[in-house]
Amino acid sequence: MHSHAPQVGVIVIGHDDAAHVTTAVRSALAQGPAVREVVAVDDCSTDDSVELLDRLAASEPRVRVVRRRVNSGGCGSPRNTGLDRVTSPYVMFLDSDDVLPPGAVNALLGAATGADAAVAGGLCVRRELPEGREVPWEAGLYAGRAVYESPAQRPRLVHDTLCVNKLYRTDFLREHGIRFPEGRFPYEDFVFTARVLAAAPRIALVPDRVYIWHVRRTAARLSISLDRAGITNWLARTEACRLVYDILLGAGQKELARAARGKFLDHELRMYARELGLRDAGYQRAWWAHTRSFLAEYDASDWTQNPAAPGRLIGRLVLASPEPRDLPRLRDLASRPARLLPPYAHTPDGTPVWSPDLPQLTLEPLLTRPVRRLPLAVDAELRPRARAFLLRLRLHELYGRVAQAGPEALEVEWRCRETGRAAGPRTTVALTPGDGVWSAATTVRWAGFGAGTWDLRLRVRFRSGAYREVTACVLPGAGPLRRRAVVSARHAVVLVHPYLTHSGTPALRMATGLRGVMTVVRGRLRRLLHCH
Repeated sequence: MHSHAPQVGVIVIGHDDAAHVTTAVRSALAQGPAVREVVAVDDCSTDDSVELLDRLAASEPRVRVVRRRVNSGGCGSPRNTGLDRVTSPYVMFLDSDDVLPPGAVNALLGAATGADAAVAGGLCVRRELPEGREVPWEAGLYAGRAVYESPAQRPRLVHDTLCVNKLYRTDFLREHGIRFPEGRFPYEDFVFTARVLAAAPRIALVPDRVYIWHVRRTAARLSISLDRAGITNWLARTEACRLVYDILLGAGQKELARAARGKFLDHELRMYARELGLRDAGYQRAWWAHTRSFLAEYDASDWTQNPAAPGRLIGRLVLASPEPRDLPRLRDLASRPARLLPPYAHTPDGTPVWSPDLPQLTLEPLLTRPVRRLPLAVDAELRPRARAFLLRLRLHELYGRVAQAGPEALEVEWRCRETGRAAGPRTTVALTPGDGVWSAATTVRWAGFGAGTWDLRLRVRFRSGAYREVTACVLPGAGPLRRRAVVSARHAVVLVHPYLTHSGTPALRMATGLRGVMTVVRGRLRRLLHCH
């Protein structure tokens, strides 16, 4: 890749992260000569972070260490400190527990200088640790190279709220006074990104991987964005989304402001609604009341665009009911892909509605939604067999739309969560019509699965050739799913553990060989001893 002249400053922020911070800094230095400086801002750590950074700076003249005297409690203040110290024409941000992949700076700098753009963005990948599974962030935005004279040309940009997968012209930020909120403000990048978009810069996008976001869900101290157990997190998130809307609307970016409200319905509301059933009653009531108050600020035009989208239906349900209700149905509607579980009610005149006691929540938009985007519901049942399971599946009718589309078959696939590998080719199973349902069954043989966690993937094929990806839900009372140890010619022994995910979908955990089985047994013993 072409090497650019030193023009980029990378601001690395951290607090009590001695285990990772030097790895982050080294990933910035490894970008090559395009990086003129790395400003490492320590937010008053109490561990060895500063000593490690000082030692690195002693041997690397491009590193400057700045220690804040008082911990800010957030990410915005240390980034602002870095912005005050950086001297390079372009600037990037890097968190202490993440890394820049090779070539990231050159890719973004080449895009920015080539298009004379004030902002350049690239693909961020969320890497789940310790398994290493990678999930691209807003992949559709970064499918190819693009240049936009203004963000209004691509309203989807409001969905990419990250500041770390982008390169900014330093004088652009300073000219417009664009900074992060100070202090403990959990979603500071939402506000920063809105201020950037409000200034209407020319933006260049590249498909290159430019940031690796490490997601450590088992860490002793969760990151701010992952720590969603308390209601204060939801209050902070909605306040950040409100500020985003106000900033964009105040700058005259009406289309972007409306897109930001749509993003809240499609992303934030769905994500938290999925988890609502896991919280206690006090949290649920507080969440529901606050969400109703927040959504009451929306106007009629915020609901008219894509009215059958799951986020719009969830929002309308919250507004229609003063108390939390139908949380299992809400969870499934918030899933990806969405599914609307029975019962399917109608008013006396035949209008589809959410339920008989909420006739004001009408669902007519589902009658015209393309079949490939309908929230179809599929039930699943796993029955043990020798060296296999029998998987039974039932596809439900949805206000006449399924029969109208003519479902022909289900395509069944099991995919490894850690590696993305499929257990084998898709199995196509014919659907048999019944009374409001279409049924199918197939045998699941685990000989080709291997170790790991395996998720069920389904696609419905319709008469027209259209497809709809769906998820299967095991209904309550279906019976326990028990571990089984079986003899295997390939692995000597295989431990098979069917279980349900938080969303009620079936999955399989596989441990192969004596070593794999003993690892599972030892882990279970440790948990039992810990409980007692």
